[in-house]
Amino acid sequence: MRENAGVMLTDGDDTPAFMIGDDRGETWTRSRLLGRRTVLYFYPKDDTPGCTRQACALRDAWDALTTAGALVLGVSPDDAASHARFRDAYALPFPLLADTDRALAGAFGVEVEGRIVRSTFLIGADGTIERAWPRVNPDDHLAIVLEALAT
Repeated sequence: MRENAGVMLTDGDDTPAFMIGDDRGETWTRSRLLGRRTVLYFYPKDDTPGCTRQACALRDAWDALTTAGALVLGVSPDDAASHARFRDAYALPFPLLADTDRALAGAFGVEVEGRIVRSTFLIGADGTIERAWPRVNPDDHLAIVLEALAT
């Protein structure tokens, strides 16, 4: 999946095929996302200031996100145990995908020079990327996601 590394997917692109585990021991695939809109957000590291603000904003808006029919998935290169500690510490209601080999980040083109660029994708029910936001500011993240979900 890493052949797209550095070339970020954008609006209208198909979501690549993938298989990845989360902090709860569940496996996620592209086909599991089909049928509902998904907010897939990439962040650099668990339990860091920006990543925590971003995740907690999503947690605090959980009712609005679920009312809009959105599935929310966070992705970072941290392992499942780190994700579970992060989720538990902040009572995050959504799964965190453990991209330890950075294959998913590479497939979406959000790994640049060995770093994960904080980016978000709104994936449509058909698996097509409706919106892609590169280099997201964690403090503005929630507003742009909610605005896009309202359309």
